[in-house]
Amino acid sequence: MEMFSKLTNLFQQALETREPSVNLLDSFVEHWKGITNYYIETTDETRPVKQTDIPWRLKQMLDILVYEEGQQGLEETGPCMEYLLQHKLLETLCTLGKAQYPPGMNQQVLVFFSKILVQIQKPMLHMINVYRPVQKLVRLCGLLGSQTEKEEAQFLFVVCSRVKQDPYVLNYILEIKKENLFKRSISSSEDTEKGRSEEAVPSSNPTASNPASTSSPQQHSPTDSPSTIFPANAGLIHVLVHLSRSQNKVALKAFESLLLLVSLPKEDTAVCLAESTPLCQLLAERLCELYSQLPATLEAADIHSFPQTHWSAPFSQNSMQESQSFPGSEHMERFFAWLDFLDHLMREAPKILAVKLAKEIHHCWLVGVLQPELLQMSEMGVLVNTALLCCSVRHIQSPAMLEELVSFLLGRHTQSEQRLDTESHVLRYQLIEHCDHISDEISIATLLLFEELLQKPHRDILFNLVLRNLENRCYVTHALGGGDDSRHFTDTDPVEENEELEEDPFFTDMYGEDEFNSSEQLLPRPQLMREPRCSGQTQAADIVNSSFLCLVPQEAKTSQHVQGARYETYVHDAHEQFKECTTLLLDWDWPESLKPTESSVSSSDFFEGHFLKVLFDRIGRILEQPYELNLQVTSVLSRLALFPHPHLHEYLLDPYIILAPGARSLFSVLIRVIGELMQRIQLIPNFKEKLVHVRRQLMGLDGESGVDHMPLLKGVIILEEFCKELAAIAFVKLPDNNTNL
Repeated sequence: MEMFSKLTNLFQQALETREPSVNLLDSFVEHWKGITNYYIETTDETRPVKQTDIPWRLKQMLDILVYEEGQQGLEETGPCMEYLLQHKLLETLCTLGKAQYPPGMNQQVLVFFSKILVQIQKPMLHMINVYRPVQKLVRLCGLLGSQTEKEEAQFLFVVCSRVKQDPYVLNYILEIKKENLFKRSISSSEDTEKGRSEEAVPSSNPTASNPASTSSPQQHSPTDSPSTIFPANAGLIHVLVHLSRSQNKVALKAFESLLLLVSLPKEDTAVCLAESTPLCQLLAERLCELYSQLPATLEAADIHSFPQTHWSAPFSQNSMQESQSFPGSEHMERFFAWLDFLDHLMREAPKILAVKLAKEIHHCWLVGVLQPELLQMSEMGVLVNTALLCCSVRHIQSPAMLEELVSFLLGRHTQSEQRLDTESHVLRYQLIEHCDHISDEISIATLLLFEELLQKPHRDILFNLVLRNLENRCYVTHALGGGDDSRHFTDTDPVEENEELEEDPFFTDMYGEDEFNSSEQLLPRPQLMREPRCSGQTQAADIVNSSFLCLVPQEAKTSQHVQGARYETYVHDAHEQFKECTTLLLDWDWPESLKPTESSVSSSDFFEGHFLKVLFDRIGRILEQPYELNLQVTSVLSRLALFPHPHLHEYLLDPYIILAPGARSLFSVLIRVIGELMQRIQLIPNFKEKLVHVRRQLMGLDGESGVDHMPLLKGVIILEEFCKELAAIAFVKLPDNNTNL
């Protein structure tokens, strides 16, 4: 035991007499003096920095700082860090980098700054001897002809990452003073109010209020955009937007840095970015610039078939190769990637910043660039820009941007439309009129636009287009006592139709016994009478069985001659589409039952609105119009019929309502079409044979061959399918069928 004690003492003495450890501060200072001595001793000013020991010494200094922090802990500042701060080493390095001496020094400084901000864990950016050199280095980024964009992008990403960790340092990095913040906030509020007043009443001549928009955006040069003017001493926001124009990883880093900035959770930082920086303006101007670069020779079909583009798509090599399938596809990919990026920003950003950016896009792009293009006289220009707008609507998902889009396209009016009112919102009226344009391509493109709008989760879209005109149910005839006589029917009472339908000689002949024995009847008649149902369910079942399915006469039906074209195939699709519609209106607070009609409101005042008027006019010409146009018209009407608003359901899917004088419904329009069809059938020999042949052609079962009356025959086929689709929609909206949806 004594021997063991002696050995222990010997080891202790040996440890106490060992050589002292290397002093970290001395080593740190030695490496720094080695860097400064290079500038004193060297005579070769052209020697690249990588051929000197400067990169090695910077790395050693960084390793010492990291090791020291590990030893001292996060609460204390070690002597090496104190030396770096007190002697303003970062400031000196920034000056050396700006001088690019030796050549390539700026790259080494960027790397050193990036690594020290990443590897040092304690907060640093609030210290004046850190954030001031960081500010200076930020201004050295994004210069024309820079050879260090990769290092610049990484440095800025690191800075944004540190700001994300400590949002309160944002003011230091952006160099924003409190008095400037207050002034900018007041100025921004005034500009916003001014913009609202200007956009509240759209001019019939949109270019008058925006002289810059008189030329087509496809004719602009990229250098015309304000966002390409790179100001001297530009700050972080300017540099990031500038680097986002680069290619591959540099732009990707810039995108990610902007995402970090806008997703700062604190409200005061969101206010700072929205009101005290040019962020929103620069992002919106970049969108306008990319839109101006889209070729005017784009094909509408290519635009409509263009896939949903994620903001990171341009940085994927596979995506670039797949998208280069038509002239201008690269420009389209860049534009829609940027639009998706802005939409993603608005979804990630606090509400105040998202709203500010959305309003800037509204003013700069929608009103300043797109509106004149949609209202121009050139049919080709209208077609291309309508298709681009449709594709843009498909990309927009953020609530803030959707709010501005709806305001731009439809306005904020809530009163029922007046038949002669074409000036309260010029763009809305013109777009609706384009659905009935002399150019079928423009009509199809505009109908596609409205179909995309109807798929958006915004209640004002359907209310603005349709529901505000149906609120008072002026389309029905009032009873003598002032009540509503539109639905008072029993199983034994004859259906009392309005004068328009009574005068139609074909209406009374279409519901014979042969029709009720049709193989496409959903439920047999005895079963309907056996099942105890409330009057609403019985009437709805009657709509399915005895109205829409039997609307087309047997001599004009062909689905029974072709497999896969029966009514049942529509029911599954209708179920899925109805589910989709119901998910849009979870918080829309629609009524569950019909609103009683008011005797003080005259039925003679009813106007279905410009949108439904155009759709009804189009469906009334279904036997004369091109096949593709008919498909799109029926698609929009089917979409409207899916919404479970009681007034809309009654107006579009209930054939038993007694229409007010001069009013028309979807069913009454279809009745007139059937009457016209019955007359024209008599004039075409072998009508049924030709009709079956055309259906088989459309399904790819028969080869192409010349057949007379092709538009009429295709129109009849679409009419039959449309009636089956309406019957399927009415069926899935029955209470028994949608309770589990």
